[in-house]
Amino acid sequence: MDEAERAARRVADTRQRIGEHLARTGPVRGRASSPDGAVTVVAAPGGPPQEVRVTPAALALGPRALADEILRVAAAASRDAADRAHRVLERVADPATMRALTELGFERGPDDDFGGTYPRGPR
Repeated sequence: MDEAERAARRVADTRQRIGEHLARTGPVRGRASSPDGAVTVVAAPGGPPQEVRVTPAALALGPRALADEILRVAAAASRDAADRAHRVLERVADPATMRALTELGFERGPDDDFGGTYPRGPR
């Protein structure tokens, strides 16, 4: 087996392990909320927001401030999704794959639960 065949086999094996893991756990999602809980966003890794929830209190911010808050919270949800994807994949992928993911921007966040916008417990 040449190098290209070995690489293709590693990719196929990793894809299978990821698929099996996601079949057990469900899709990877990130979530973030504004400090007052008025805006909450759910996002998938590398994708646009999948859900945006706004409370009636958030509407009092006005259109510009509300838009800014949604964008800020969406960015935090996107970072959370990338962190979660990294943590899920590091369970099943080899170190070279993990380095490639980090280079693509799917970085692992800090190990603590402090400073985040949403609890990191199971969903």
